Amino acid sequence: MYIEELFIIVVIVIAIYLYRNYKGENVGKYVAGQLQGMYEKFAPYSFQVVHEKTKQLGQEYTVKQYTLQVAIFAGFAGTVSYLYFYNLIISVIYAAVAVSFVPYIAYLRCKKVYSEFIFEQIQVYTSNTIMEFGTTQSFVKALEGVANSGVLDDPVLSDVRQMIDMSYDNGTIDEALDYMSKLYPYYIVKNMHQLFLQITKEGAQNSADSLENMQLDIDMLVESVYRDRIERASFHRSFLQFGLMLYLLVMLVQYLLGRDTYLQLLERWYVQFLMHAVLIVNTYFLIKGEKYYYENVGAE
Repeated sequence: MYIEELFIIVVIVIAIYLYRNYKGENVGKYVAGQLQGMYEKFAPYSFQVVHEKTKQLGQEYTVKQYTLQVAIFAGFAGTVSYLYFYNLIISVIYAAVAVSFVPYIAYLRCKKVYSEFIFEQIQVYTSNTIMEFGTTQSFVKALEGVANSGVLDDPVLSDVRQMIDMSYDNGTIDEALDYMSKLYPYYIVKNMHQLFLQITKEGAQNSADSLENMQLDIDMLVESVYRDRIERASFHRSFLQFGLMLYLLVMLVQYLLGRDTYLQLLERWYVQFLMHAVLIVNTYFLIKGEKYYYENVGAE
């Protein structure tokens, strides 16, 4: 127990040092500022773009929400690990590891928000281009109408303007269609582009039915995607409840064996190894489940 008491004293000394040196500034704000500086320096460019768009959409967590998330992660990990090993140092280590996953969860969440945003923009792009084409009978003019309508936002808006410039520069829509199809590989984008290319190349006279069928396909896809989101959210709640309950099975083991017998077993290295393995494996599958939930949102 002397080691645990020494560890607590060291933590208290560090906290006092931080307070005395940064008493003119809130310690939490100071630490958050340092972490933000590290993020700006080392975060991948793609993540910075996704994170910035999440803030623009007003869906970024506040400092209070992140603080609450950190407290929940640390509190749950510390409590569960203490029930497993009855060792304060091990509990603090597991709590620190749990907190280290907060940025990763934030990264997955930002990707989810960004993916949903892009899908909605692609839906708007395809639907409005079809409607504009029905009026103008010109793909480029349809793109100009969509770009100037104010219904699109960056980055899709900038890419549509790039398509317009490419079409005028090349005198053909082929390269522009290929550019957009590779940038946003949704099948509704590829199918719509293929349809417009066919109409342009073959000069189809009766394209109204084909465009209407394409619009119906888009509507059906959107409906299925939103239904999948609802089902996925329901499954996610059940998955989290089941995963968190698995951590607490150690309480059932202690009830069956008795706490004293359990503590005696913990003195054996292979029992401790087994308990660490249980925690790590359960956490691995929980993180994999979170990754699955947050990724591929808006996918077809």
